Amino acid sequence: MTAKLCRALGWLLALGSLSGCDLQLFTATPSDPLMSKEAIATREAPAERVFQGRLAGEPTFLVLHDCEVYRVERREEGGVRWVSVLAPEFYPFWTVCQRQSLSFDAGVLTVTLGRMAIGAGGCCATGGTYRSVDGRTWKKR
Repeated sequence: MTAKLCRALGWLLALGSLSGCDLQLFTATPSDPLMSKEAIATREAPAERVFQGRLAGEPTFLVLHDCEVYRVERREEGGVRWVSVLAPEFYPFWTVCQRQSLSFDAGVLTVTLGRMAIGAGGCCATGGTYRSVDGRTWKKR
């Protein structure tokens, strides 16, 4: 291929990716906050992956989703916002959530996370067991 043809194909690919066909940037009505990914996942989370209670004297709402712990903040319009408070360390290749659990006993929240490298078998490339008394600061066991 010539340099001009390569450049032209590059521009066509760039323009095609900017078309925005699947983006909701120009919708006339705002999206329903009750239908956001986070709101749906919060509603559908099994009880064993949700903590709602007091940690260190503060009301705390946490959800465990795809090997990550999020603090759930309720919005005025009825939706929710997730803030990540715990995630396994970075791994340079693709991983899937292999194991995750959340338990609460005597004022201590214990979370086990395990991400498996795709194609590696066994568990776990990243993760471990973490403990917290406030839902913000975590110590790995």
